[in-house]
Amino acid sequence: MSFNADKILALAGKNLQGLSKQELAESFREILAEGMHGICISPYEEGQKPGDTLTEQQIRRRLEILRPYTQWIRSFSCTEGNELIPVIAKEMGMKTLVGAWLGKDDEINQAEVEGLIKLAKEGYVDIAAVGNEVMYRKDLTEDQLLEFIERVKKEIPKIPVGYVDAYYEFEHRPRITEACDVVLSNCYPYWEGCAMEYSLLYIKDMYNRAKRAGNGKPVIITETGWPSQGTPLYGAVPSDENFMKYFINIQTWSKLDDIPVFYFSSFDESWKVGAEGDVGAYWGIWDKDEKLKY
Repeated sequence: MSFNADKILALAGKNLQGLSKQELAESFREILAEGMHGICISPYEEGQKPGDTLTEQQIRRRLEILRPYTQWIRSFSCTEGNELIPVIAKEMGMKTLVGAWLGKDDEINQAEVEGLIKLAKEGYVDIAAVGNEVMYRKDLTEDQLLEFIERVKKEIPKIPVGYVDAYYEFEHRPRITEACDVVLSNCYPYWEGCAMEYSLLYIKDMYNRAKRAGNGKPVIITETGWPSQGTPLYGAVPSDENFMKYFINIQTWSKLDDIPVFYFSSFDESWKVGAEGDVGAYWGIWDKDEKLKY
């Protein structure tokens, strides 16, 4: 991957509003070819869902698709085959932000945390994420989450440890923010009903709020994206055009201002329809059949 500053600056100066769908697709492909800081992997094939065991073959195939376009991979779990993601990513020369998925089941939580610690001690973890939106979902208490964070920090003292949640949770929960080495912030203008034309300003404000809450700690945007299909949410309208505009804007900002961003997501995953409504299945840069959308 090379970073062509002139090309990025030229795209930054473009008025995307006036571009046809074909012109947007050309700009989208140019930006994608320049490479991303990071991407969230969607490992589940059509017909699979969390709870199913992932195979090495499917993880390897999907990481091969992503490898030319990203420096970092973010994974969400350390069980059910997900533990192979950072191992294969490292083999392919990528850096890893590895997550332990925490929920209401303590047995699963223990297995996830043990899996994360094991992977980190074996050299497969560059940044460790203990939990994802656990406070937002109210799956654990602050004290329970802090216990897991402190346990992981103690076990892997040389690796940065953080917790992933919506940007505003770090304002509302200073004890958790204080416990993190790095603030891992999910920022979605779409989910707050923001219209596309204001979304870049909106995410900059989200990021700056997380930065202020972090009080000097590094802040990484661990998820952001825009759906390509589905029902509008207030002023936020899913469409191919808006997907491409959002991707171009975010990647351009990420490069020009040196903001570490993990884009959500790599591939469309049909199982997400239940959890997120009809937009859930359409966040991928590639479709469910692993074809580049545009």
